[in-house]
Amino acid sequence: MKRYELERNEGEWRAVLSPDQYRVLRESGTEPPFSGEYVDTADEGVYRCGACGNPLFRSETKYHSGCGWPSFYRPVSDDAVEELPDTSHGMTRTEIRCARCGSHLGHVFEDGPEPTGLRYCMNSLALDLNRDEG
Repeated sequence: MKRYELERNEGEWRAVLSPDQYRVLRESGTEPPFSGEYVDTADEGVYRCGACGNPLFRSETKYHSGCGWPSFYRPVSDDAVEELPDTSHGMTRTEIRCARCGSHLGHVFEDGPEPTGLRYCMNSLALDLNRDEG
């Protein structure tokens, strides 16, 4: 099993996350489409991991994809997130996790805009927008 810079046992994660955050971040859940806090947010700042605060995405890479979840075309750096194969629910997808704590963030798809052609489709519950970093 991979070791992360920040590790907590499940009891510790439950103590610092809301039940909904825990379901998404630690159990690879998905919030309902169009229900998340950041779906339509256009505020400037840095989106950080909702579990550990690791910087993940800058607001200037966010775009309205219409998919129901916050979407970005590029992470803040190549080592901010990790990609893992996901074959759950009868699909083949690429899961995105926080590279610092291993928390589930969402998935990446190859139907995004230029310049990357990628759509990092993230759960709002997995993110924390720091507007002071805008």
